Parts: sequence; structure tokens; C-alpha cells
Amino acid sequence: MNRKIPLRKCVVTQEMKPKKELIRIVRSKEGEVSIDPSGKKSGRGAYLTKSVEVVKLAQQKNTLEQQLNAKIDTSLYDELIAFIEKDQT
Repeated sequence: MNRKIPLRKCVVTQEMKPKKELIRIVRSKEGEVSIDPSGKKSGRGAYLTKSVEVVKLAQQKNTLEQQLNAKIDTSLYDELIAFIEKDQT
């Protein structure tokens, strides 16, 4: 029997995609926002499609700030882009 692939919605494109194609950004109880490569950290999570364009769009529209109710530092976006580029090689 085939296992169900967990789908999550990208907060920018609103597309449902398998979890493996998305990056989870998480806000901890302390309000700290970080990338969650394992997808298992506790806290409020938001998923982004693994694409540089989507990350840039999220930055322009402040999507993550709205989704996570937290101030997002621009360094997080740089980190995300670096993470995606490293992942694609």
C-alpha cells in the first residue's frame, strides 16, 4: 500500500505540495524565527516553496511576518536563499 505523501500549502503561492518540496520556517514561543530543515521543531510553522523567486516574493509582500506574527530579519531571507541554492546543487 502506498503511504500518503504529506502535503502542505506554500504561504506565498497557495499551492499544495509534498512536504519535501517546501521549507518550513518556524516561530518559537520566544518569538524567534528560524529555518526548520527537519520540519519537526515546535512552534508556529509556515511553509515556503523551495525557490529563490518565492522567497523574494515573500520578502516583498511580508508574507512570513503576517503568517508567523513576528518581525522577520532580512538575514533570514538571505539564509533561506543560501539554503535553497545549496539544496539545488
